[in-house]
Amino acid sequence: MPGEVFAVVPTLRRSRPFRAPRTSVTLTGGVRRIFLLSPAHCGGNRSRLLLDDRASFPLARQLRGTGGAPLGDVFAFMSGLYFRGKLAYARTFARPPRALSGVFVITPGYGLRLPEERIDVPRLRAFAAIGIDAADARYREPLVRDARALAAAAGDSEVVLLGSVATTKYTSILAAAFGARLRFPESFIGRGDMSRGGLMLRSARAGQELEYLPLFAIPNRGRRPPRLGPIEPSATLRAVKSR
Repeated sequence: MPGEVFAVVPTLRRSRPFRAPRTSVTLTGGVRRIFLLSPAHCGGNRSRLLLDDRASFPLARQLRGTGGAPLGDVFAFMSGLYFRGKLAYARTFARPPRALSGVFVITPGYGLRLPEERIDVPRLRAFAAIGIDAADARYREPLVRDARALAAAAGDSEVVLLGSVATTKYTSILAAAFGARLRFPESFIGRGDMSRGGLMLRSARAGQELEYLPLFAIPNRGRRPPRLGPIEPSATLRAVKSR
């Protein structure tokens, strides 16, 4: 049910250990770090592809199945390279406090959720029915609740937003909860979504973490960085295109 309030404690705990890629990872500093991933658009063409009862590609069948599909996989399909990059990057560099998950996804109406959480068709339809709008209580109140709970559980850990910092759709809520602990990648300045996705995917594969700035330190304007080369599409998207 859209806007339904769920117990936050199970959401904040690590659901299962994540095995980082076998790569030499260069970390910035020794602080604890948790990542928040901005949501995918749940009402577009790719969402309709997933919800089509005739869709035969694996992720669509999984979503319709008894166990559902992982939230991270569903959002990565709908958002493409941008979310793929965010998820890969966050999973590679997260360093949360003990027993706390290091990666959370902002969702429409259901607050902060783990990317491993499995969702089904009704849940995806519920996401699509709620806009990412801080003025909408159905979206705002669950996010405020979970952000406050995470802020209390995370101690002095840094919280890095992987998403646009030029919008108040979630930055106003997160800034109120985390204050000076809320940061974002400096390299995001001047880049569009796809460029950010490619940058994060490359950084995760290379094991080289980006530098971060406090959210309040965003400059008014920045020089546009050089264009990145193409990245291979995901296996799920290749499966859809080959139909």
